[in-house]
Amino acid sequence: MERWVMLRKGADFAGIGKKFQISPRLACLIRNRDVVGEEAIGQYLNGTIGDLCDGMLMKDMDKAVEILREKLEEGKRLRVIGDYDIDGVNATYILLEGLKRLGADADYDIPDRMTDGYGLNIHLIQRAYDDGVDTVLTCDNGIAAAEEIAFGKDMGMTVIVTDHHEVPFEEWGGKKQYLLPPADAVVDPKRPDCEYPFPHLCGAAVAYKLMEALWESMGRDSEDLDDLIENVAIATVGDVMDLKGENRIFVKEGLQMLERTRNPGLRSLIECTGLADKTISAYHIGFVLGPCLNASGRLDTAKRALRLLEAKTRKEADQLAWDLKALNDSRKEMTEKAVKEAELMVEASALKEDRVLVIYLPDCHESLAGIVAGRIRERYYKPAFVLTNASEGLKGSGRSIEAYSMYEELSRCKDLLMRFGGHRQAAGLSMKRENLESFRKMINDYCTLTPKDLTEKVVIDMEMPFSCVTEGLIRELALLEPFGKGNTKPVFAARNVRLMDMRVMGRKKNVLKMRAVDANGNTVEAVYFGDVENLSGRKDTLLSITYYPTLNEYMGQATPQIVITHYQTA
Repeated sequence: MERWVMLRKGADFAGIGKKFQISPRLACLIRNRDVVGEEAIGQYLNGTIGDLCDGMLMKDMDKAVEILREKLEEGKRLRVIGDYDIDGVNATYILLEGLKRLGADADYDIPDRMTDGYGLNIHLIQRAYDDGVDTVLTCDNGIAAAEEIAFGKDMGMTVIVTDHHEVPFEEWGGKKQYLLPPADAVVDPKRPDCEYPFPHLCGAAVAYKLMEALWESMGRDSEDLDDLIENVAIATVGDVMDLKGENRIFVKEGLQMLERTRNPGLRSLIECTGLADKTISAYHIGFVLGPCLNASGRLDTAKRALRLLEAKTRKEADQLAWDLKALNDSRKEMTEKAVKEAELMVEASALKEDRVLVIYLPDCHESLAGIVAGRIRERYYKPAFVLTNASEGLKGSGRSIEAYSMYEELSRCKDLLMRFGGHRQAAGLSMKRENLESFRKMINDYCTLTPKDLTEKVVIDMEMPFSCVTEGLIRELALLEPFGKGNTKPVFAARNVRLMDMRVMGRKKNVLKMRAVDANGNTVEAVYFGDVENLSGRKDTLLSITYYPTLNEYMGQATPQIVITHYQTA
């Protein structure tokens, strides 16, 4: 059973509306997103690139810039080492473009998910050294690679880390002792001693800030890097960062750039996925373009996605784009099979009683573990780890719920793990096969989640009768975009609703169209996606529903309708 919670955050909504020329209802929705104060509201509604903070405020940014300036002047060979996901690939591209446009002798390396694993390893450092690389510059990784960085330093290499992941720590006497790697500069807004005002950037955003600062230090116009903001936007949404503060600005600006992108690879990907004539939203990055870019790192090599971004000709771009789309189609089929297997395993065993699900799928492609874990988390609303066979032991990923910090809980079990890293909501890990059951027991023994924590919470912005669902309101709601994690679509509610004239539609018969009538007799067209059989059996039953208003545009006509998201018996 879901737990419905109505937000009740106060403010002078009429005054805010008058000040910013918006309706009091929109002012209330903005307050519900914890945007408080005229400056914050102004930036939320009208923030631009000019409102972004100076990257030099990050700890060690000055060191990184000075080192890179010296290396460029001396003509030293630089190598960017990124990660194999959408954030790592875009961060790598940003650093390469920023350096090469300055005339740097720079190349890149990206680990292979299957043979190298996540982030830096000794093999990658050794390969750089053998290739005559003087300086290694990491992105979206490196903060937890103390041993690998020490190896590079021992061979006389310069190492600069740019990352956005949590800093590893050890607990002594109840206090955390943070462990920074021995790099020449460590730029990570998650550093506890970093005073950068917005620590929630993705790896690509940190890379962009470094290039921006480097260009300015060399007397170059950093506005010439503005085209790379579309890559920051793709990475921010693809890495599921909160769309607040600077992230909101990056994504808002980047989406506009993406629609008129001059990058041949992105243009080809947009066209082959059927988005050429559409207004590209954060949804399209998260569920259409992003998965194609991620698919190369999952099933092939992430270098293919990077080659797409680097493509110079239409022919090359088209070929790479269609290859990535085909890989993603294959990934979808493999994912569905693995999710079904995981669900059967949970339902048929004692796993279902655990508060933290640890699922071993020996035949699952290891690159799909995180996607499967996310689907299982959604199904059971519990933290979920999915582990599969790897070259050395077991390897997997976890996805969490709001009340559970995955990285911190893994830290408590680190003696059973070979490697781990990540965020509060997502993490990666590896372990010896014989430690599987011990890990499952320990992670659950340490778990303090309550039944309330394990009940999915549906947060409602406000009750609103259907008479308010107008084209004007719907167009005003667009001011709240882009939507995503940390800035979700508004959720409205109505009680005592009757659903009438239901009809099942769609190729997969998973769309239900109907008329909805509220307690005041107001009627609106409605649509529901999901378990249509269950809802269609509620005809003429009084229901409480949550919904989001949208426009149904057909044959040049725009008609208000609602998308029903949740329902309960009234």
